[in-house]
Amino acid sequence: MTDLDVLAPGPLATVQDLGRPGNAGIGVGLSGAADGGSLRLANRLVGNDEDAACVEVTFGGFAARARTPLTVAVTGAPCPVTVDGRGAAPDSVLRVPAGAEIRLGTPARGLRSYLAVRGGLTVPAVLGSRSTDLLSGLGPQLLREGDVLPVGPAPARFPVIDGAPGRAIADSEAPLRVVPGPRDDWFTSRALATLLTEPYTVTSECDRVGARLDGPELARAGVGELPSEGMVPGALQVPPSGKPTLFLADHPVTGGYPVIAVVVTSDVDAAAQLRPGMRVRFVRDRTANRATSRPGAARPSPHLPATSNSGRSS
Repeated sequence: MTDLDVLAPGPLATVQDLGRPGNAGIGVGLSGAADGGSLRLANRLVGNDEDAACVEVTFGGFAARARTPLTVAVTGAPCPVTVDGRGAAPDSVLRVPAGAEIRLGTPARGLRSYLAVRGGLTVPAVLGSRSTDLLSGLGPQLLREGDVLPVGPAPARFPVIDGAPGRAIADSEAPLRVVPGPRDDWFTSRALATLLTEPYTVTSECDRVGARLDGPELARAGVGELPSEGMVPGALQVPPSGKPTLFLADHPVTGGYPVIAVVVTSDVDAAAQLRPGMRVRFVRDRTANRATSRPGAARPSPHLPATSNSGRSS
């Protein structure tokens, strides 16, 4: 049998694919890889379908042993990689002999790396996905020393390249494009200007659910309560403290604090690579503004319809 034995999970390692879309109506979020682009790249390198399950490794420290010869790729946060004790290149196709160990060290930049195995990881699926959702508890458990990860049959197609350039990952400061709203009218005009001009810092309260940010407070224009409504990855929700929380892959399905802006989908992967202590600058996405500035154009709202649930998230 083709298996991968987990020797060390590091600070946090989970199995992830591209998540379980279409279940928000029953209270189940998308989840899936926090940096979906890096997972897709890892799978393409080894010839898998893009949504095959991989290991998402948080801040390195992961080690595993191949029971049979395996073909793997490591993408995402650039980290030292060794195969059988010898250095190997990330963002490339790697051959792991039977009995050899593959180890991922601490990344120099970013937070999350992805290990894809040709054939994909075939842990049991829940609601059509093999992803671990930390908020709901769905999917496989957090990886632990001694876990055995089954690997599926190799796909018919072979890897066609030896390597591919990964996306550049910011070191100390990351710009993220945002679309204001849908609840920016709950804040003073100065609050939105502050969000778009002042830097924010990622705090130690940072995980797959989201990242709490520290920086200037975003003042509300008045008082009141907002009915709970749908949330999406990239939403910047502002609790009463005035300090925004940036939602990531395992965010709550609904929330009752107003969302002042939403990170555009193409920048959510970059948001997933933020680590504590990094600075973030939010930049208005001009493309979206042009698209919605025509007379009669609807204001963009990435949220689901409001629900009757009055719960709060922060």
